[in-house]
Amino acid sequence: MKLAILVLLSFLFLMFSFKTYAQKKESASTKTKEKEKKSTKTTNVSILKKEFIIDGLNDISHKIWLYLPPNYTSSAENYPVIYMHDAQNLFDNATSFAGEWAVDETLNELYKKTGKSFIVVGVENGGEKRIEEYTPWKHEKYGGGKGDIYINFLANKLKPFIDKNYRTKSEANQTAIIGSSLGGLISFYGGLKHPTVFGKIGALSTSFWFSDKINAFAKENGKQTNTKLFLLVGEKEGDTMVPDTQNIEKLLLETGFPKENIKTKIVAEGKHTESFWRAEFLEVITFLYNL
Repeated sequence: MKLAILVLLSFLFLMFSFKTYAQKKESASTKTKEKEKKSTKTTNVSILKKEFIIDGLNDISHKIWLYLPPNYTSSAENYPVIYMHDAQNLFDNATSFAGEWAVDETLNELYKKTGKSFIVVGVENGGEKRIEEYTPWKHEKYGGGKGDIYINFLANKLKPFIDKNYRTKSEANQTAIIGSSLGGLISFYGGLKHPTVFGKIGALSTSFWFSDKINAFAKENGKQTNTKLFLLVGEKEGDTMVPDTQNIEKLLLETGFPKENIKTKIVAEGKHTESFWRAEFLEVITFLYNL
């Protein structure tokens, strides 16, 4: 009798232990799945099979993300092209650092409402090498300074590749370069340095603080009669961001940049976040392309 009771108790203990283990395993699995980011990119976003190692920049193979308009395969149209940086953050929550821009959803919705379409070319940043890629000048503390190599790659290698393989409107007045933070800095630099390539610039929350050389550069290259520029900044991005942006606008206007070709927007609640740039993206392209 005692033996039977002992066997029964042992069986019940094993069953309870197994159930507890299974519950813990299921709970851990659920938590892991919750932590995993789900992909949110739309079906008309892809990553090119061809990757690019940029000569003289670093040894990173840069992936290129491509957004094609919803009507690309059903039409014979040519499209304006927007070149952007930090591609990991543009289309997909699964690859984003702190939320995505939702560029694809925004443009798909724009197409539904207006029929307006764009091609977007997003270049992935080089991770820890991002600073050197997006800065034209060195910083005493943060280094960097290889941005000119990166921009020359966009203008002389990537753009010709895209124009050759896709139906683009290749003229400067149909081509924009847009980015935020250091991406805004390299967009500003690249657009003014290559006005016959990039005729439209979106410089969002731009890190003008990175180098004092930006002032001389703006004076030297600011007289662009055909370039359009959108400057965006939030009042909650730091003490110097707004005055730095206003200073650049003033320098450009004094240099001869047409007043009607520049728009500076200061947002009271704007913060240095992807959600801020996502919310303002449509207005940026609306101004740049006269939508």
